[in-house]
Amino acid sequence: MSKRSVTPVLPVAALLCFSVTSSAATQAQQAGAAQKQNAAPTALWNSPSIAPKQPQPSFGPRPRHDISGTWDAFAAGIQPTGVKSHAPFTEWGEKMANTYKPGDGPRKVALGLINDPLDDCDPAGFPRNLFFELRPFKVAQTSDQVLMLYEYQKVWRAIWTDGRELPKDPESRWYGYSVGHWQDDYTFVVDTVGLDERTWLDNAGDPHSADMRVEETYRRVDQDTLELTVKVDDPKAYKEPWFGLNKFILHRQPSSFDIREMICAPSEAEEYRKEVAEPATK
Repeated sequence: MSKRSVTPVLPVAALLCFSVTSSAATQAQQAGAAQKQNAAPTALWNSPSIAPKQPQPSFGPRPRHDISGTWDAFAAGIQPTGVKSHAPFTEWGEKMANTYKPGDGPRKVALGLINDPLDDCDPAGFPRNLFFELRPFKVAQTSDQVLMLYEYQKVWRAIWTDGRELPKDPESRWYGYSVGHWQDDYTFVVDTVGLDERTWLDNAGDPHSADMRVEETYRRVDQDTLELTVKVDDPKAYKEPWFGLNKFILHRQPSSFDIREMICAPSEAEEYRKEVAEPATK
């Protein structure tokens, strides 16, 4: 989350971190005592997921046709903070970009002038949730879907794997329509269309059109490592396709890893606007 959007929840976050830290210490002592009395260890449901976790090494071959589990960018020591570079804008794309007033990037404006839809708690949308604030997410696989469960804004996506085609004339959705297939035993490819034009691609105010098509490639390098590549193809907004992420590394977390709740609350956004953003324009 950008600095402006983090600010309204800082008091809450601080209290949460303090309470989690202090309660975790107490519970750890209790767990230790319980472990001495019982053979099975006691797992803490609220083990914090904010601090980076070191990947737990496992042994054996990587599983085929399987990217399930909890994956975390923090464990790699890097988190996406926005699109680093993109293809040149078309005339339409540049016109749209100039109507956006972001808080970061080359078109950055003063705090009180920002019109980022995230500041009003609109959904981040896709693929912004991958390019900006890619927090831990869980992948669950069923017989006909791959489900992506994200910490940021606590949303989920359904990727169909039953052989259906993408809709020809889809109505707009914040997270679009997605179908996936296995390119080989360890590479899962997802195509997404029908994305709502109101969403930005990142916190620098890079736009997209309703014609955008996004391709995600998840490659299972080994049991604990996943490579994520995201390709944007939007001929209305950009002169050529480009990569927002290219072989970005994610690490698998233990099954006990707890994904925290991270929701944009309109009441907190309004408080931030009154106490921080509006005074900044005076």
